[in-house]
Amino acid sequence: MKRFRYLIMAGVFAGAFVYLTSIAKTRLFPAGSLRDTPLFEEGRVSGAGLSQDELNNIDIYKQARAATVNISSTVYRRGWFYEMIPSRETGSGFVIDGEKGLILTNNHVLAGGQKIVVTFSDQSKYDAEVLAKDPGNDLGLLRIAPRKKLPYLRLGESDGLQVGQKVLAIGNPFGLDGTLTTGIISSLKRNIRDENNRELEGMVQTDAAINPGNSGGPLLDSQGSVIGINTAIYGPGGNIGIGFAMPIAKAKLMLNDYRAGKSFKRPFFGVQTILVQGEWAEALKLPADGGLLVQSVQRGTAAERAGIRGPQQFVVIGNYEVGVGGDLIMAIDGKPCETRDAIASALAKKRAGDVMELTVFRGGRSLKVTVTLGEAPDDL
Repeated sequence: MKRFRYLIMAGVFAGAFVYLTSIAKTRLFPAGSLRDTPLFEEGRVSGAGLSQDELNNIDIYKQARAATVNISSTVYRRGWFYEMIPSRETGSGFVIDGEKGLILTNNHVLAGGQKIVVTFSDQSKYDAEVLAKDPGNDLGLLRIAPRKKLPYLRLGESDGLQVGQKVLAIGNPFGLDGTLTTGIISSLKRNIRDENNRELEGMVQTDAAINPGNSGGPLLDSQGSVIGINTAIYGPGGNIGIGFAMPIAKAKLMLNDYRAGKSFKRPFFGVQTILVQGEWAEALKLPADGGLLVQSVQRGTAAERAGIRGPQQFVVIGNYEVGVGGDLIMAIDGKPCETRDAIASALAKKRAGDVMELTVFRGGRSLKVTVTLGEAPDDL
């Protein structure tokens, strides 16, 4: 009897299910309703459309990919039996003048190559010649003979960059051409050392994935303008979220010299300094606004020729030994020295032979000192 009741209940539920589903077919999706919209068409993906940020990424990629190139340089090295063996270095670059065929890249991508080949996204290839190099800032300028007007990228501004600003990197990491990565500016004005132990100053740090092969490619802002040249990654191997790009302002200096028929000469000042402000400055009987206290002056440099004075003695403040009695550089070209890299920032906008005006605190009073900048040694 009990089993019979269960069978009756099961039959009722089954009948109700059949009835409701048949009603649903006729009532839940009447003609002209949501079921007839493209959202439910066969083969369509159900979901929201692309966000404005995604559309921005796509637009920039479409514009920039065609102007971003792969660069391979062939270097002939001697083998075990002194035979000449060709080896290839690869990297990226980007067109900045579509009529003249000018391409910016890193100096280390060129690697002293005897033969340099540029390959575009459509697989067209060109032999390239080196027009200019700036090893101190790891920059190189190439020229090809274009068979047609080439797509090119606009050069933006790197002086007003902000931490947190969106950036996009395009290049050929590990030979995977046309790769786009995105991220933000993680920090500014970083100083790092390259593989030749040469210091690269004022770098833009980003978490956009940069890997071997990205070197020389463009770092773009959300308007699609080039704000930097992807240059280095932190540590050996691949991306760990810490990459560096050379600010485009430094490339503009090299380009200006090239167009003026000059060879690029990187400026050099010749001092080591520490930043002192507030209580530190007052403890050393210096103005509370502080500045850059000179710790050493390199012989034969622009700083020595201008009469910049180094420390007279050394004292221990906290856990640090500090040279005192030398010049306190309070401003450069009228701009207060409020950060450790104030000198590097000023030099980034100048070249050898340019003049810098310093406001210096010396012997209890402020004075102006004019410095004619020298040329940086090749190993710096």
